[in-house]
Amino acid sequence: MAPGPDPNSVGDGAKRDEATTKVPSKDPKKKDDKKEEDLSEEDLQLKQNLELYVERAQDPNPELQKAALESMRLTGSEGDIGSWGHEYVRNLAGEIAEEYTVRQGEEASIEDLMDLVQQIVAFHMKHNAETEAVDLLMDVEDLDLLLEHVDRTNFRRTCNYLTSAAKYLPGPDDMLVLDIAYMIYIKFEEYPNALQIALFLDNMQYVKQVFTSCTDLLRKKQFCYMISRHGITFELDPEMVENDVDREMLQDIVNNTKLNEGYLTLARDIEVMEAKTPEDIYKAHLLDGRASSGPSADSARQNLAATFVNAFVNAGFGQDKLMTVPSDSTSGSAGNWLFKNKEHGKTSAAASLGMILLWDVDAGLTHLDKYFHSNDNPIIAGALLGVGIVNCGIKNDCDPALALLGEYIDKEDSSVRIGAIMGLGIAYAGSQNDQIRSSLSPILNDAKAPLDVIAFAALSLGMIYVGSCNEEVAQSIIFALMDRSEAELGEALTRFLPLGLGLLYLGKQESVEATAEVSKTFNEKIRKYCDMTLLSCAYAGTGNVLKVQDLLAQCGEHLEKGDIHQGPAVLGLAMVAMSEELGLDMAIRSLERVLQYGEQNVRRAVPLALGLLCISNPKVTVMDTLSRLSHDTDSEVAMSATVSLGLIGAGTNNARIAGMLRNLSSYYYKDASLLFCVRIAQGLVHMGKGLLTLSPFHSERLLLSPTALAGIVTLLHACLDMKSIILGKYHYVLYFLVLAMQPRMMLTVDENLKPISVPVRVGQAVDVVGQAGRPKTITGFQTHSTPVLLAAGERAELATDKYIPLSPILEGFIILKENPDYREE
Repeated sequence: MAPGPDPNSVGDGAKRDEATTKVPSKDPKKKDDKKEEDLSEEDLQLKQNLELYVERAQDPNPELQKAALESMRLTGSEGDIGSWGHEYVRNLAGEIAEEYTVRQGEEASIEDLMDLVQQIVAFHMKHNAETEAVDLLMDVEDLDLLLEHVDRTNFRRTCNYLTSAAKYLPGPDDMLVLDIAYMIYIKFEEYPNALQIALFLDNMQYVKQVFTSCTDLLRKKQFCYMISRHGITFELDPEMVENDVDREMLQDIVNNTKLNEGYLTLARDIEVMEAKTPEDIYKAHLLDGRASSGPSADSARQNLAATFVNAFVNAGFGQDKLMTVPSDSTSGSAGNWLFKNKEHGKTSAAASLGMILLWDVDAGLTHLDKYFHSNDNPIIAGALLGVGIVNCGIKNDCDPALALLGEYIDKEDSSVRIGAIMGLGIAYAGSQNDQIRSSLSPILNDAKAPLDVIAFAALSLGMIYVGSCNEEVAQSIIFALMDRSEAELGEALTRFLPLGLGLLYLGKQESVEATAEVSKTFNEKIRKYCDMTLLSCAYAGTGNVLKVQDLLAQCGEHLEKGDIHQGPAVLGLAMVAMSEELGLDMAIRSLERVLQYGEQNVRRAVPLALGLLCISNPKVTVMDTLSRLSHDTDSEVAMSATVSLGLIGAGTNNARIAGMLRNLSSYYYKDASLLFCVRIAQGLVHMGKGLLTLSPFHSERLLLSPTALAGIVTLLHACLDMKSIILGKYHYVLYFLVLAMQPRMMLTVDENLKPISVPVRVGQAVDVVGQAGRPKTITGFQTHSTPVLLAAGERAELATDKYIPLSPILEGFIILKENPDYREE
């Protein structure tokens, strides 16, 4: 080996370098003598400075070297920095970011830096390095510069990067980044993407601006489909659409009136119109003798389970074999099935009719009408709830649900009142309807009203005003909570009060702080519970890491038996982390730890949190964890795990989960409660015969529908106390899931909104943000003709150039326009 250099000879090395650099500089000196006289004073000064810098740059002291090199760059050639090469520009960008931070600390001038930034950004944008340009501008906090530098060729890649980066930025930076992306999309008339970001920001002014900026009526129809899928209430005004007839047609699309038609078109195409019975789902003949030998003792409970399975499986198809069969048929009439259920079971049975006729308001109201004339209160209650379910997500100018349910809110019987209140909550979720508020708010502060009526009123108000931060509703719920006695605070249903309060702030982050302060004054029985619920709702879907840490800290505490606030903390963990893939995987791993080390009441909530994280997305690892927990010695854990197996497989017909549940049904054939949970899960897995999803995310997991999340979270909070709510007499809480039920379809329609069939490729979505060139966005695809089903994580693209889709994201209803440049080969 060659001997290493002597560490003490560093100085010599520097001197040697100096000698070598100085030698060539003697020769040109003679020629330059004449030139030197021609230089002006400024230039001379500059030349001397530069010479000084060159000397300093060779100084043995690294500090001096660095300072000299930096000042050289700043006083250096003002011209094109690109000529120095790409690597140089990248290094420079990194140094500018550091220098900027230093100067911000010292409050020094940054003008010279900003001139350089301008040049670097221009260079990056020209050379397909949009991501680096965006990073630099984020570092120097001046994203507005982007608007000057984006052009037709690179704006899509730039905006893709901005929207993906927003998930990982702390607030309020994330909103600023999305604002810029929105402006760029509007600038290049890429309205569908602009609309998505407007919906993500929940900014109605922006949504309006998209409508006013765009002049093409067909594109506006597509916007309306996007808004209706997001599930918000939105009124078009003359500014957005001038022509009255057009406006009415567009409002119809926003109101979702065509959803049922599209869904049935899909069902006919896939040939699943034939009604299924619960027995078709249970497939008891595949099990060994003991479980299928005959009905077990608790047949009312089994009939109730069959009611739910029947409702979930035939949801939206308008026909089934239990409730809608004509009464004169020999097989037994609908009336008969209704009366195979015990008292409160009749409520769920009557309401199941609403589920079967989901989204078909006219037929639904006709079918349910006969139950209003019954003298049996539970049946009337069920019919009221059914009306709410039929109208779920469908808006109507004449408000049939409000007209029918409004007069039952103040009846004597509390079950009827709950039916009407819950029906209103489901039908008008997210509508912020003041008329309903004025009739429900008084119930909250009515001393004579029973606790369950108050709990459901709070919940329905939370649904109707979801994410609105409405002060008045918040006040009413807070007073209702303060008025509860010690005994009432111990009741299971009291948990719906904090939840109703939390829903008002769903996803609204800091806006919850004032209310959270007030909640610290509540009775200590409910104080912590309220705190956790508010925190988890306010940060739901934001992926906020700090809040995840807070919630994990709560889950880790080992407390007395009576504490119930850890349940919502575990659910909150899932609610906050569910928005993006990385956070989701990390949350699943954290929950594994919580399972191992957590107390019993924490373990009971873990399966539910897993169910929320992978809802309608059966990941094998989570499936195995839940399968293990469904045999747990603690029956509450086993029940939660069983229901969660249904949630992760909801609407997927997943054969593996279906098999697990069949085995569980024979394993638990003697345990009525657990068998009930298994049946519910089986109904969920085959929901809508595999055409529906419960996922609150849509538009390639960018947008989170607030009403859908509200429905799921309500069910999960109810499942924290299975025995008293779902296995008690409030099993109809299961119907809150209807808020999240959506067809997982892609249906192409022509310019007159009539379905047309075109070939599409469906495959696993690939994340191509920031990749070079034009990479493929899907992998492992198959070609089908529309309408098609999209599973979790799948994406579709047209396989023909004959049509142009009016939205870049092919989900739900897509309008196709004929391609004028298309030539048949």
